[in-house]
Amino acid sequence: MRVIASAPNVAIDESNRLVLAHINLVKALASRLAHRVPSHIELSELVSVGMMGLVEAARRFEPSRGVPFDAFARRRIQGAMVDALRDLDSTPRSVRKQRRDIDHAILRLRHSLKREPTSVEIADELAMSEDEYDRTLDQLRSADAGAVRQLETGPDGAPLIDIALDDDGPQARLERAELRRHLADAIQTLPERERNILILYHQHDLTLAEIGAVIGVGESRVSQLRTQAIARLRATLRQRLYPKEGQR
Repeated sequence: MRVIASAPNVAIDESNRLVLAHINLVKALASRLAHRVPSHIELSELVSVGMMGLVEAARRFEPSRGVPFDAFARRRIQGAMVDALRDLDSTPRSVRKQRRDIDHAILRLRHSLKREPTSVEIADELAMSEDEYDRTLDQLRSADAGAVRQLETGPDGAPLIDIALDDDGPQARLERAELRRHLADAIQTLPERERNILILYHQHDLTLAEIGAVIGVGESRVSQLRTQAIARLRATLRQRLYPKEGQR
């Protein structure tokens, strides 16, 4: 079966060879990504779009540039998968807008107050009552599941941690180390109660109800505070990695 049929025969043969030699790379990247995405996204879907990325990489690869094909293809494959995940994402646009609005409200208040804003101040900045703000946090809870691993920090919403995670090149290692350092620093800036909630939830595997019993609030309030903590982290990473985002 011919994989590519739009170039001179020599180029076609070389492209086909590259594709056939790197099918396992697609499967490996898809398998690793499948563990970090919602269960309704099938591994076969990731492999399928990854193969399209591999074919595209083989078609565009130029050995004269001195970049190994494995590294070149890895980026193309990951890019195809990330694009597909965006398309498959079932999060309504209204929820995404709410999330961005909260992020930017936090950034604006940090700039004007020179400190972390309170929940009441964030609600006021969004022209919401406290109850409306709490309901918004509840709506964002499911959308933010796993957000500590998949923080959307770029203007285009690209999950930088996922993109960097599977690349072992020197530049990718530096980017990954920098991102983790920024995230660790950001966690330390959280209000103590929100920081403790993340620690108890993600490091000690306590349920929301158990955390509520520890800190003396209801399970629903723990959920809201956790969502707000994630919003603060996301806003911090936006500010540090993309300073112009904080000027909106």
